Amino acid sequence: MNENGTKHSFVLQPLVGFCDLLILMLCALLFEFSKAEYTYFIPFLIFSWLITSVGIGFYKVYRFTPLVNILGLVLKQAFLLLVCCFSFFGIFNEIDVVVSAVLEYVCLSIGFIALLKLVVFNLRKKFRKQLGRDTIRVIIVGRNAKTEQLKNFFNYNPAYGFQFIANFDLRLDTIELEEVTRFAVDQGIHQIYCSVAELKNKEIQELIQFADNNLIALKFLPDNKDIFTKKMDFQYYGITPILALRTLPIDTPINLFLKRLLDIVFSLVVILGILSWLTPILALIIPLTSKGPLFFKQKRNGIDGKEFYCYKFRSMTINKDANDKQASKNDMRTTELGKFLRRTSIDELPQFYNVLLGDMSVVGPRPHMVSHTHSFKQQIDKFMVRHLVKPGITGLAQVSGYRGGIETEHDIKSRVRFDIFYVENWSILMDLRIIAKTFFQVIYGDKKAY
Repeated sequence: MNENGTKHSFVLQPLVGFCDLLILMLCALLFEFSKAEYTYFIPFLIFSWLITSVGIGFYKVYRFTPLVNILGLVLKQAFLLLVCCFSFFGIFNEIDVVVSAVLEYVCLSIGFIALLKLVVFNLRKKFRKQLGRDTIRVIIVGRNAKTEQLKNFFNYNPAYGFQFIANFDLRLDTIELEEVTRFAVDQGIHQIYCSVAELKNKEIQELIQFADNNLIALKFLPDNKDIFTKKMDFQYYGITPILALRTLPIDTPINLFLKRLLDIVFSLVVILGILSWLTPILALIIPLTSKGPLFFKQKRNGIDGKEFYCYKFRSMTINKDANDKQASKNDMRTTELGKFLRRTSIDELPQFYNVLLGDMSVVGPRPHMVSHTHSFKQQIDKFMVRHLVKPGITGLAQVSGYRGGIETEHDIKSRVRFDIFYVENWSILMDLRIIAKTFFQVIYGDKKAY
């Protein structure tokens, strides 16, 4: 669950982005803008679309976004697309292109894109309203005119998918903050909305710590609009101002699209280029070194703490401690072939199937086995923040010297520190740098690869 309530954005928004690019290219083919003399038009078009859509926030459409805002974004993008098309033909002196053809192309492609955008937006609203699915369970802390306004927004707009559960007033002697946090955990609350005017600084700090450790989004109803800063995400739910405490770079639809595109490209390259021939070879060799299956699968915690099966080439003998005990240096459970697989990171390659399926990403915080997640959650403050994004095959902590087993408390604290930095400062360039560093680590070896 991200801060803007886009519960399924990790699948839907990148898919819509792919469809938009497909529409642009198909319309270009229809108008014969793909002929030899226009060789660079489609690459220029894709690049321009990505740049302009990021610039105007074309994909920043959330469940609370008014329809008029969506139409405004469509008109802005249509104008920018028109400018880009004329710029291309002007730069390459394609004077034979008729102005009317460019206008028709822009109108047709934007028309289909706008239709797709509106259809998806309205279908999701109907899906929430009629089926009660894709909902966000919320509670409100504080009781005043603004909280009543917000509560009415939730109750009278079911199509937005907010399910109002309870309203707490901490000014009453019978209500304590501990009761609110316990209720939030027991009832599976996704978001907490707090009135700043009715909270003490200590209570705000306690709520922030609680939200970070339990993957609950914390948002505030400000008492004064002047407290907003550039790093905070200011939104309107109807006419009610809402301030999100943490905004994640990856939460924007265009960034979701870019990261998913990177994941699909890398996973397909590895699956088709390496696993397609390596898997049959290892399927013959691994059973000869020790009895057991080719693959080892283990439940681990992914985004939002949800469990999934993580796959690896089996590098150990079958043992009862596999789901509780991490591999250690000179681990007796590791086979001779397994030592080679682990040292070269070949054992991790099946996780590209997890990436293609959407359970993991190429880059992200490394997923821990379920038993370790439960343990670290109790021991390490803000440990669960790392689960706000998909786990990765490699990550910032791994290329910063914290790969492999956790030997001391310092190891896990440092790993979490790097993971949280990654979550809060993600960029596509950071991912590419981490991938490059990982590649060189594999080539030159890593003393913690055991």
